[in-house]
Amino acid sequence: QVHLVESGGGLVQAGGSLRLSCAVSGLAFGSQTVGWFRQAPGKERELVAAINRSGSSYYADSMKGRTTISRDNAKNTVYLQMNSLKPEDTAIYYCAADPWANGSRWPKVYAYWGQGTQVTVSS
Repeated sequence: QVHLVESGGGLVQAGGSLRLSCAVSGLAFGSQTVGWFRQAPGKERELVAAINRSGSSYYADSMKGRTTISRDNAKNTVYLQMNSLKPEDTAIYYCAADPWANGSRWPKVYAYWGQGTQVTVSS
């Protein structure tokens, strides 16, 4: 059974940092592209960052320079380090996995999803 479990969300002040984790089980982790998406109320789900099986990373323009995605294949975990957070970063953050996504920014490409973790940035 496939499980993606996000952790690390919470309430942070503007300018602060958070590190999100996505623990993956039930999949051949090393073969997966893993992406972090977010969805704010009334908005569509959008890519934050993704990392493919080779370790190449992709970032949304709004997150470049203040976000780093990384993977630890020994722990079947992907991390999202977010710095200089802004109130507009407030959303539910989801991780997703797929063996063929190759860093795609389209949510429909990803077959497996976690339940999400709330990130709230106060001004």
